[in-house]
Amino acid sequence: MTMWTETDERKNTNMDRPGLLTRFRQDRPKLFHLTAALFIILVGMTVFKVMMATKKEVVRRDFRIPAPVVSVLKAEPSPRKVIVSGEGTVSPLRSIDLVPQVGGKVIYISPALVDGGEFTENDILLKIDPIDYELAVKSAKARVKDLESKLQMMAEEAEIAVEEWRLSRDEENAGSPPPLVAKIPQLAAAEAALEAGLADLEKAGLNLERTSLKAPFGGIVSRKNIDLGQFVPVGMSLGSIFSTEAAEISVPLATEELRWLSIPGFTGDEVEGSPAVVYAEIAGQALRWKATVMRAEGILDERTRMINVVVRIDQPYSARPPLAMGLFARVEIYGHEIENSLLIPRSAIHDNDSVWILEGKDRLRFRKIVLARYEGDRALISSGIEPGEKIILTPLRVVTDSMQVRLRGGKGPAKR
Repeated sequence: MTMWTETDERKNTNMDRPGLLTRFRQDRPKLFHLTAALFIILVGMTVFKVMMATKKEVVRRDFRIPAPVVSVLKAEPSPRKVIVSGEGTVSPLRSIDLVPQVGGKVIYISPALVDGGEFTENDILLKIDPIDYELAVKSAKARVKDLESKLQMMAEEAEIAVEEWRLSRDEENAGSPPPLVAKIPQLAAAEAALEAGLADLEKAGLNLERTSLKAPFGGIVSRKNIDLGQFVPVGMSLGSIFSTEAAEISVPLATEELRWLSIPGFTGDEVEGSPAVVYAEIAGQALRWKATVMRAEGILDERTRMINVVVRIDQPYSARPPLAMGLFARVEIYGHEIENSLLIPRSAIHDNDSVWILEGKDRLRFRKIVLARYEGDRALISSGIEPGEKIILTPLRVVTDSMQVRLRGGKGPAKR
């Protein structure tokens, strides 16, 4: 059995004191952090109490959303022609290839027979060596003279034969000699031979004339395919030319657009088509030409579901710069007139059949209208708007009938 004495207890107490000191030294940073945290919390609470004691009382106010600002267009209906727009390529009214009807060596080419060269009607563009054809004319003339002499001799022989036949018969009962005696078949054959000879002479003369190729109309050379001294056979293409008296543009249009136009032979029995204006830019200039609707091609394009309408421009090369062939142009066709119509921005149309009207000074109202058609970024209204009414043009996200609005430039009311 172990016995503790007072001396042993004192020894144990003296041995624990260094351990407590060491533990205190280790916990000193934690005590410092805890003290700092308590101090910050105390300061924060003090500041919060001061702010709560000195804050101003919040005044309640009514918040009002300002009414939306709108711009308007004053309606002024008037008679207006429907304008149907389209685009197309300028093409000549007539375009042909130069093809000789006789063959031979080229001995002359006109200075106008070059790409882009201009010429007038009946100008000689090219000549083929005519010697062979001149000889053919002389030979045909000689043959005609020979046939004429043979016909004359046959006629005289026939007269003699008839006279001899009558002398050998009683004059009272002589009658008419038989055809062979009167040489009627021989005379007919001689006359036929003379007619054939005259036809050969005329043909030789035509071939001689055809050695000179003349322009059938005034125009411009689009392509040359011949040189001086070249032998050309019959039917060879020597170049291409086109007329400048008129030009045409084929404009594809939707079928519903045709009801506004006058197209001879298509929309009715109109003699004259709708007028049009052609716009094109060439040589840095924006130009315009008057045109007329001439016809419709009458075939619906299966891919585009459109019909080509042809407009014609007279004398496209009379101005400088001209309306050159192959140019891409814009066409505006002026169709039927609509009484009391109104043209407004397309953005002012809502749900395809309504607009917003400013009623009084500050009320927005819905209004049903009759929309005739769209013309680009504009809409043509045929009815539904009275003169003097104001159409709201400003787009709004949220709209209700009879809502309050403010007119641009005015104060107006506000909505809650």
